[in-house]
Amino acid sequence: MTGHDLDELPDPDQPWPAGQTAGPTPPPAVQPGYGSDYRAPAPGSGPLPGNPYAQPQPAPLPPPPPGVHGRPGQQPLVGGPLPPTPGGASRSPLRGRPAALIAALVAGLLVIGGGVYALVGTGRDKPVAGAGAGGTESATPSGSPSVDKGDGKGPGGGPDVSDLNAGIKPGEAPVWLSENRSEVPGSGTSQYGPWRVGDVVVRAMFKEVTAHAVTDGREKWKVALESPLCAVAPAPSANGKLVVGVKSSDSESARCTHLQQIDLTTGKAGWKVEVPQEKSYDTAVEFRLAIAGDTVAVARSAVVSGFSVTDGRKLFGTSMTGACYPAAVGGGGAKLINVRSCPDPNDAGKSQTMIEEADPATGAPKWNYQYEKGWNLGRIYSVDPLVVAAYHSDRKIWNITAFTAEGKIRSQTESKFGVPGRCNGWGDGSGDLHGCVGAVVDADTLYIAAGKPGTSLGIDTTDEVVAVDLNSGAEKWHAAAPKDRAMWPLAVEDGKLLVYVQSGAQAAGAVAALPVATGGEPQVVLASPEGTKGAQSVFYPNLVRMAWAGGRLFLLNGRVYSPKPSEVSHAILSFGR
Repeated sequence: MTGHDLDELPDPDQPWPAGQTAGPTPPPAVQPGYGSDYRAPAPGSGPLPGNPYAQPQPAPLPPPPPGVHGRPGQQPLVGGPLPPTPGGASRSPLRGRPAALIAALVAGLLVIGGGVYALVGTGRDKPVAGAGAGGTESATPSGSPSVDKGDGKGPGGGPDVSDLNAGIKPGEAPVWLSENRSEVPGSGTSQYGPWRVGDVVVRAMFKEVTAHAVTDGREKWKVALESPLCAVAPAPSANGKLVVGVKSSDSESARCTHLQQIDLTTGKAGWKVEVPQEKSYDTAVEFRLAIAGDTVAVARSAVVSGFSVTDGRKLFGTSMTGACYPAAVGGGGAKLINVRSCPDPNDAGKSQTMIEEADPATGAPKWNYQYEKGWNLGRIYSVDPLVVAAYHSDRKIWNITAFTAEGKIRSQTESKFGVPGRCNGWGDGSGDLHGCVGAVVDADTLYIAAGKPGTSLGIDTTDEVVAVDLNSGAEKWHAAAPKDRAMWPLAVEDGKLLVYVQSGAQAAGAVAALPVATGGEPQVVLASPEGTKGAQSVFYPNLVRMAWAGGRLFLLNGRVYSPKPSEVSHAILSFGR
């Protein structure tokens, strides 16, 4: 799997850095299984709790605390604890790092209670209340007030905001940064993407889908949605059509009821259809979507159905493989992947997980593989070749399985290194099969951000990259990140593995290269200015979503909040040539 070339659509086969925070509504008890940890009560009972592939929406996060004031360069008043760094869940990103603190203050940046914010001066444009809320589903071009215009006045153009590119050195790539200017729920909202399509990069959140020019971040178009998002496909179709799920209304109790197509090449909303109820319990707060070929598969409450990406017509409904019910869905390119739960007829409290490739046009299974009891499928790293991660909660182990095109086991190995929960699925509960940031697959090797195993199946520190041979399952090499920095694979290009090296106290973030055959020490191929250390550090590893496309890196904040006079969420940052 390679990176995306300039002016190409995103490659749907590549694991997308977008991840979602919650899955569909838990299935009713009449649907057995959904993983080895879950019971299958008698028909007619209530919803089944704890489903690893389908949970209710998470409890709202508290809004960022008040009390952050001042201009860049002044000591801010902090009204809450700082979140952990990639190097440890309990360590402040600024503790013991005076250089990082100074850089963050100079750049006007602060991390507050898990939120990502910039301190803005009096010259900053005021946020527009209600931006992106309501309205019709149409795209209208507009300028972005949060773009670094290169005028020395910073991303917002205000006189009191520092320029991220000030002091840029020869050979360094200029950075642009766009901030959230739209009103969102008080607890914040998730962002999805980023997707590069031609000369724009697209992100989706709450009630809007927005495109920015890749070169300077200026807003090119925006599609305003009538009701909030409740699902977003990990990647658009090959011709740039994205399908999202939207709720029936703005009400907090509203269900996920409709699909909406958006053409990312034109910035126009297309068809919108209601998803028909297949069974009495077929209701969901959220959908789970995957696009394969011309089909968008929709998973919710033990139901999976398919719709045409082109015109929205329904192609197929829920099917069963033996006694195994659908639990989650993934895929990309021309491949549709189902995850099913297979109840044990002799033990109502146990079930087995099945992975299955299905025909995107009909939903009919092509092949399937059933894991032993206790295993849950956690993540899909690649669809072609198919490489997945599974975990066993009781035994506290996880493994990597590579499949042939015919569904035979190519290799299956228990992993001795650690990865974050978002990269093996343990403890995540979202059912977002493509939620791993930092995994890249070529024909014969998986390259994944990793670290030393911890006391649980999910770790916080990814200070190395591990290469795994897909034919044998053996670890080919380990490559260490620079000291006190995280490192995530982006793409394989020209015999090199490209990785993002996160900013640290001594250096800004960079894209570096490793020989795919041997690993070794990362060699920087694209550096960002030193003044962007603070800006990049607030793209928190447990939330960040990334894409490398056409020689540019895009960092997307996984959660943003409504703008305030002195607090603005960083939404997306990019650098490249």
